[in-house]
Amino acid sequence: MRAFGLKTPLYDRLLDFFHTRALEPDRLARRWTAMVLRAFPDLLRASGRLVLLADGIKVPKAGRKMPSVKRLKQVESNTKPEFIFGHSCQAISAVAGSGSSAFAVPLSARIHEGLIFNNRDRRTLPRKLVSALQDLGIEEKVVLVADAYYACRTIARGLVASGSHLVSRVRNNAVAYRTPRRRGRGPGRPRRYGGKVRLRDLLEGRGHWKWWDAESPVYGERGVAIRYRVADLIWGPLGRKARFVAVHHPVRGKTVLLCTDVAMDPVEIIRLYGIRFKIELSFKQALRVLGAYTYHFWMSTMKPLSRRGNAGNRHLHHESDDYRAAIRRKMAAYHRHMQLGLVGQGLLQYLAVRVPDLVWSSFGSWLRTIRPGVPPSEQVAAIALRNALPEFLAGSAREHPLAKFLRLRIDVSRYEGLRLAG
Repeated sequence: MRAFGLKTPLYDRLLDFFHTRALEPDRLARRWTAMVLRAFPDLLRASGRLVLLADGIKVPKAGRKMPSVKRLKQVESNTKPEFIFGHSCQAISAVAGSGSSAFAVPLSARIHEGLIFNNRDRRTLPRKLVSALQDLGIEEKVVLVADAYYACRTIARGLVASGSHLVSRVRNNAVAYRTPRRRGRGPGRPRRYGGKVRLRDLLEGRGHWKWWDAESPVYGERGVAIRYRVADLIWGPLGRKARFVAVHHPVRGKTVLLCTDVAMDPVEIIRLYGIRFKIELSFKQALRVLGAYTYHFWMSTMKPLSRRGNAGNRHLHHESDDYRAAIRRKMAAYHRHMQLGLVGQGLLQYLAVRVPDLVWSSFGSWLRTIRPGVPPSEQVAAIALRNALPEFLAGSAREHPLAKFLRLRIDVSRYEGLRLAG
C-alpha cells in the first residue's frame, strides 16, 4: 500500500489475498526451497551434506482474537520481559556464502504452538520441526545446526534415520557413556553402556582425553587461539556413539558441542556451530525490513483470549467443525504472510549476491562504511529497489502487467502514488 501508493479500498483486497486457498503455504515453501538450492551460489556444505540452520522465534502479539496466541516464556535478559503473549514459530534456513559474507537464506517458518485440534496429538516442538524439514522436500542429506534445545532424541534419531546429522550444543548437566567392556558368556543381556561421563568433566580437564590447540574457526575471528578436547561417547538419546567437543574460547567462554557424525573434524564442528547465530540475524531482518512476522489478522468470531492464568494452548476438539475450519483458515493466512515475507527476503539476498554493484548504484543514500567484497544487506537492497521502481515502470512497455495494474489503482493524492505516476 505504501510503496505503490495504492488506493485505500484495495487494502481489503490485500487481506482477502492472504486468506485465499489458491496459494498453499507448504507448496510455496517447497517451490521456494527448490529454487534456493538451484539458484543460490555457494550454499554451505559439510562432509558432502547441505548445512541448514534451525531456531525458534517468539513474536509478540497483543490481539485477544488472534488464534494460537499464548503466554510465552522468554530467555532471561535485561532487555526482555520474562513473559509475553505472542506466537511461537520455528524456522529453517540454508547458509549461503562463506567467510565474512555468509548469511542465512530463510526457507520456511511455521507457528507450532498455541492450538491443539486433536487431544490425541502428542507431538512436541522437536517433532514438529522434523516434520517441517521433511515437508520442504530436500532430497539430499543435511547437517542441521541448532541450539541446545534441539539436542534431543527426537531430532537426533529423526535425522540419523535419513542419513543426516545434527550439530548442536549440550547442556551443562548432560552425560554420556563409555563403550562397555566385553565380558564372557553369562546370564543376562549384554551391557549397552559403560561408565558414565559427565560432559562437564571434559571442560574441567578430567579424563584421559588430550587437549588440542587451534586457531579459532568461528565466523569473523582472526588470530584467536582456542583449546579443545574430543571424546567419542555413547549418547543416551541417540543410542549410539556421538562426537563431543569441549571448547575453551578466550572470549566466548567454555562450551560442549555435539555432533552425531563421529567422522566429522572437530574444528569443522566448531565452525558450523559458530555460524548458527546467522539465523538470528535473519530474524532481525525479517522483522524490521520485510515485516514477515508483523501481521495483524484478527478473527471476529473467535472466543477472546483470557489474559488471566497461564493462557496456554487452546484445545479445540470440543468446538464445532465450522469454528475449527475458521481457525485453520486464519492460521493459513498467518503462514502465507510469513512465507511470502521470507521469499521476499531471500530475493533481496539473491540480488545482493548476484548484482551488488547495481544495488549500490541504485541505493541513493549514505552509509558510513561500505566494506568491499561484502554483499549489501537486505535493507540496502530494499531501498535500491524502491528507488529504481519509478524508472523501471517508466521504461517498461505499457502492456507490462505491473504497469497496467498500477495505472488503474494508483492514488495520485498520496506522495508515493504521485511519484510513481510522474
